[in-house]
Amino acid sequence: MPTVIIHMMNEDPVLGEIESLPGLQDNLIILKNPRTKDGKDLRNLETNVTVAIWPMARISMIEVMPSGEEEEIITFVRE
Repeated sequence: MPTVIIHMMNEDPVLGEIESLPGLQDNLIILKNPRTKDGKDLRNLETNVTVAIWPMARISMIEVMPSGEEEEIITFVRE
């Protein structure tokens, strides 16, 4: 389940997890555990909300955060 940062028009970025990346035909994005980038609750959602659905028309950009597996990759540097 990838962790993403969703940037919406005229809104603060939202951090959360999605089942899979949206395709070209998708109209909605379903975000689990929505929160701000620093982990706080979103001011426009109730405190007990665990899943939020936003229309793709409001989203300007989606950042995909690296998973733990990707961070463990060791690269070699030639000196």
